Amino acid sequence: MSKVFRAWDVDEVWLFPASVQDFVPPGHIAHLIRETVREGLDLRAILSQYDEERGYPPYHPGMMTALLLYAYSQGIYSSRRIDRACHERVDFMAVTGLSYPDFRTISEFRKRHLGALSGLFVQVLGLCRKAGLVKLGHVALDGTKIKANASKHKAMSYGRMRGAEEKLAAEVAGWMKKAAAQDAAEDRQHGGERRGDELPDWVANKERRLAKIREAKAALEAEAQAAAGQGAGEDSEVAAKRGRKGQPPSGVPEDNAQRNFTDPESRIMKTKDGFIQGYNAQAAVDAEHQIIVSCDLTNQGTDSAQLLPLIDQIKANTEVLPKQVSADAGYASDANLKGLEEREIDGFVAAGRQKHGTAAPAAGKAKEGSRLAAMAQKIAGQGYDSPYRLRKQTVEPVFGQIKQARGFRQFLLRGLDKVKQEWVLVCTAHNLLKLTAFG
Repeated sequence: MSKVFRAWDVDEVWLFPASVQDFVPPGHIAHLIRETVREGLDLRAILSQYDEERGYPPYHPGMMTALLLYAYSQGIYSSRRIDRACHERVDFMAVTGLSYPDFRTISEFRKRHLGALSGLFVQVLGLCRKAGLVKLGHVALDGTKIKANASKHKAMSYGRMRGAEEKLAAEVAGWMKKAAAQDAAEDRQHGGERRGDELPDWVANKERRLAKIREAKAALEAEAQAAAGQGAGEDSEVAAKRGRKGQPPSGVPEDNAQRNFTDPESRIMKTKDGFIQGYNAQAAVDAEHQIIVSCDLTNQGTDSAQLLPLIDQIKANTEVLPKQVSADAGYASDANLKGLEEREIDGFVAAGRQKHGTAAPAAGKAKEGSRLAAMAQKIAGQGYDSPYRLRKQTVEPVFGQIKQARGFRQFLLRGLDKVKQEWVLVCTAHNLLKLTAFG
């Protein structure tokens, strides 16, 4: 007797249409994020931009918002991959209700409403607080370097720019002369049908490159002049902390100062795996359930200047300051510790690096009697019982979840402002996942 199998009839026609509620099981994250967007978020900032009565009706902005947030929660960021998922994955169909926006529509929606989408961060954080996921008893801060949408090989130093500008200018001038002679010869040959001022195609690329070099060179010079006007600032403080005397900016860019032609606002940054062309993404994370309570992004490689703005953003987002704050040695400065005191926050900021297996970070080069020295003694005195130990288990796993579990390792957009808003959108999706898991 042969084995009997269940029927497998791919040509069977359904008598009744299925409901999107049945595409995935009840309690699935697709349902939860869709309903959170539908019932829990105020989308007036997006809806208000649709006031034109004429034309073919667009996809519902609420559906597009839910689609983007769900895609980000699943580690899918490319508009083309989101488009494909709408056709291939039933969980995406449960979110869109069997709508199939193409990748151009998805990309344009994200670009058009990027500011409003990043504004949803505070609303989602509010839902997390209502669900009891945010206590603000202890908040840990850290930064992580993320690649820009640009190659580090598309950057050029100021020193190379000066040499390349002179070389290209001479080369283009020679071509102009050659082009003029060629035009004159063609006029004699063809009877003057051409205007005589057109340039051959082989001139265009070099001219455009020369223009880009001059633009980048002027931008570096402007930045150097601005730095000279402001004085040594943070650079002098960082240099002094490292035992070097800070020198005031000269107003002239260093020869090794670089600017990227693809994304000029990104910077070369050092990571544990080498140098990248990227940005420094910042996050403050609540220790209760790893909810991001404030986030920001900068093109500066150092973290020190970001601590107090992140804390003030927590107050703006939640109307409450955290009781305790921990941060690694990258945030250590007398000004930051003073700022924590003024805000009546119990701070735990490492003065130096912590070696593996030790109970507390080293004191670094903190001067005796300084705030940094007192902080080092405070953390060391509590040993393994210090709240500083919460830092690693609070903020670092969040970056691991974003970069490793959900694969966000490179920004899609370019320019500091757009990349900032893209990072906020990534953090919003992270909080939504926590809300659906614990809320």
